[in-house]
Amino acid sequence: MKEAVSINELPQLSKPFWPDSVQLPSFNKLDKDIFVDVAIVGGGITGITSAYLLAKEGIKTALIESDRILNGTTGHTTAKVTAQHGLIYDEFIQHFGESNAKLYYEAASDAMEFIKQTIQEHNIECDWKEEDAYVYTNSEQYIKKIENEYKAYEKLGIQGELVENIPVPVQAKTAVVMKNQAQFHPLKYLQKLVENASEKGIDIYENTAAVDIKHGPHPKILTKDGYHILCNYVFICSHFPFYDAAFYFSRMYAERSYIIAVKTKIEYPGGMYISAENPVRSLRSVTINGEKLVLIAGENHKTGQGIPMIQHYESLQAFGDQAFGIQKIPYRWSTQDLTTLDKIPYIGHINEQKANILFATGFRKWGMTNGTAAARLLVDIIKGKENRYRELFTPARFQADPSVKQFISTNTDVAKHLIEGKLEFALRKPEDLAPDEGAVVSYNGKRAGAYKDENGSLHIVDTTCTHLGCELEWNSGEKTWDCPCHGSRFSIDGDVVEGPALKSIKKLKG
Repeated sequence: MKEAVSINELPQLSKPFWPDSVQLPSFNKLDKDIFVDVAIVGGGITGITSAYLLAKEGIKTALIESDRILNGTTGHTTAKVTAQHGLIYDEFIQHFGESNAKLYYEAASDAMEFIKQTIQEHNIECDWKEEDAYVYTNSEQYIKKIENEYKAYEKLGIQGELVENIPVPVQAKTAVVMKNQAQFHPLKYLQKLVENASEKGIDIYENTAAVDIKHGPHPKILTKDGYHILCNYVFICSHFPFYDAAFYFSRMYAERSYIIAVKTKIEYPGGMYISAENPVRSLRSVTINGEKLVLIAGENHKTGQGIPMIQHYESLQAFGDQAFGIQKIPYRWSTQDLTTLDKIPYIGHINEQKANILFATGFRKWGMTNGTAAARLLVDIIKGKENRYRELFTPARFQADPSVKQFISTNTDVAKHLIEGKLEFALRKPEDLAPDEGAVVSYNGKRAGAYKDENGSLHIVDTTCTHLGCELEWNSGEKTWDCPCHGSRFSIDGDVVEGPALKSIKKLKG
């Protein structure tokens, strides 16, 4: 019998591995008004790849990031570089037809090949490793879905296989395999793209938050510090589009997921894996300081909803210990991503009237390939170059099936949480909290959010989200206040951690 690992062996702080193993360059804040051809908002894989491509074309570009570059979703990924995005291709064939399903596969495959060629071109040491990618199930309900997915592979010409057993010691009744996919270290790869773009004259500004865009023949980005960037085109690559000209918040939903990096007692056999059913379990190997570890991920749920967040880490820990035996857990972290109504990203013009404002979002946790495909498409659009994926990803699309059903479901859920939050009556008082505990409390007779830090100091905030007025919930895993309606997140002192909210919540004490 494997020895159980106690919960206190989970790292106290949530911190991803990737940034710990690279020395990313730092950049100054924007401190003046500037004019460029293209202004990029967001320093993740889409923004950085766009900057790299624009630099190669000699297009004058500036990139701004509200925090540090590569510190958001891209820095919190599992970094699977693959066209295998779960059980998706049979569904896409049913909803959009074989030709569009094949286009989606080819867009992801082309993005993977672009990354591979870029690595070779610049001799980037980024732990690139080709692996087979498995979707497996231990549920009788999903066996038929796995079989249908394999049939979809055959229809689309995807190199794959239907198998009864998988190499890892996890129970599985059947699995579908996509051959010759890949994994890598995303920040080692993107660090080289940053260096290349900077050397070619791309201006990068950190700690520079965009708050609005004044539209016109030359869009003007306004920053939080009062400076502006005048440009010919804007690329919004900020995860959630901070400038929402078409109510995209109602056409997407935010989900959080969790990752632990573990040293296992049983040797990991290779391959990348994800379960078809919930709770999701995702596996891949990683080398940290010369030591082979396993990334165990999953526990997806809508942001601001569900059980206390730390319990998701505990569930991943229990799964990993049962399957492999855990010796240690050096890292744990979580991430957030957006899913569109039809599960295909929005990439292109934000609306028809504002053709010089483009954006990319809704990668559904597959940002390494979708983010790369997005950057290539955005650059092609402004260059007037034909790109066969343009219509597939256009934000202007609306598929009656499944978009209508998903739109109703998503916004019914929003309305439910909006109402429930307003009716909730808090019984606890701030002084009742233990050190390092947060909760919804009653403060001066009103609902508020309180966190007592390890020194006993209280941090109290108004829990009404500044986006559309939903009531926030405490995230014990990340020590943030999260919105169950559209995924905005705030720090213990009310600062925006993640949009769509742009304004901080009111700080009441601390």
